[in-house]
Amino acid sequence: MTAKRSFEKNNDDQLIARARRGDERAFLELVRKYDETVYKFAFKLCRDKTSAEETMQDTFISMHRGLKSFSGRSKLSTWLYRIVSNHCLMKRRRRNVDTIMESYDEPALAAGDEKTPRWNETPADVLLKREFRKLLDKAILALPMEYRIVFTLRDLEDRSTAETAKIVGISQEAVKSRLRRARAFLRDTLHPYMSHQGTSLQ
Repeated sequence: MTAKRSFEKNNDDQLIARARRGDERAFLELVRKYDETVYKFAFKLCRDKTSAEETMQDTFISMHRGLKSFSGRSKLSTWLYRIVSNHCLMKRRRRNVDTIMESYDEPALAAGDEKTPRWNETPADVLLKREFRKLLDKAILALPMEYRIVFTLRDLEDRSTAETAKIVGISQEAVKSRLRRARAFLRDTLHPYMSHQGTSLQ
């Protein structure tokens, strides 16, 4: 463990100990430390700003209620990822169809904001990218939530197989299996688009 990670864990341990004794300032410090991490992960799973915000709130409520039972054997961030995953699974079971798609790797821009295309991108390039991102969002939404969580952790969050297994609560072999199936589904779903684009550009 690097010195930085060791310091962060020790700092977390101190804040957790204080929060368990009823120190709300310590708990709020933990929330401030991890709110962005929790929101970004929730967004990548939900693909919807409102649902991500709701999931973030639910996650910290669960954290507050369960902090006394947190064993500390895993990192706090790993535990929070597990809580986010569980809340998203519950939401998915209550609502079979997600209706709002957002961008592939970041929350929607605030009103009035816009991304400036790179100087060498033509309007057609920008349009094709936008079209592909929408198709990719739709394909990710079509994944069963169990596969979506693994795909998000491994391919979007760049978490290791071991950490993903710990977060989701399954074996590393199960992680690899779900990831293979998720990638195969996305590849098959997007293949017609990619083939069409490849043919048209030749």
